Amino acid sequence: MSMIVPTILTNDKNLYMRQYEAYSKFAKRIQVDISDGIFSPTLTMDESNAWRQPDWAALDLHMMVMNPSQHLPVILKLKPSLVIFHAEASENLLPIFATLKQAGIQSGVAILKQTYPGKIAPYIQAVDHVLIFAGALGQQGGQADMLQAEKVPIIKSIKSEVEIGWDGGANMQNTRALAHSGIDVINVGSAIATAPDPAKMFADLTAEMDKTGVVI
Repeated sequence: MSMIVPTILTNDKNLYMRQYEAYSKFAKRIQVDISDGIFSPTLTMDESNAWRQPDWAALDLHMMVMNPSQHLPVILKLKPSLVIFHAEASENLLPIFATLKQAGIQSGVAILKQTYPGKIAPYIQAVDHVLIFAGALGQQGGQADMLQAEKVPIIKSIKSEVEIGWDGGANMQNTRALAHSGIDVINVGSAIATAPDPAKMFADLTAEMDKTGVVI
């Protein structure tokens, strides 16, 4: 069954803490987007500020960074549940995935719109999670490129049991279609962050995702 995961993207560590605490009241899992200002044009707070209280929701890190190995020491101390690096980063990710696994941290690989899953099959086979990135790097509130959902069966043919996530433009208009396309984790940024009542929006998105039938 698919799940909605709120995302946080900010360069303000105080806003991050307020959002993480608030989202933890209704979500079991939260994705935090970290961008180095090189791989992605946006510079966010770094992962050293992405800590959480033990009773808060699980932490997934989406690392939009050019040199993943430079970020590993802090990540290993932070002990998030999942760390996602981009296939398009400048380093071989296989040793990094192995290090995360040894530390008891799940690993994930994110793929940009132009990346064909078959070209990164060794990465997909090594990870627990594949993130289909369908928005604009370092931004929230963009329009989803729904054609990216065509990557789902290709990814599943490489590793059938891998968890598949979606990042980019998820909202009330497309959540049901995404859930029924085989996406396991639908990351939602601005639709929740800008809602008058984020908890209600989360509940509404979850209810919409679980509906059956044709989306009209």
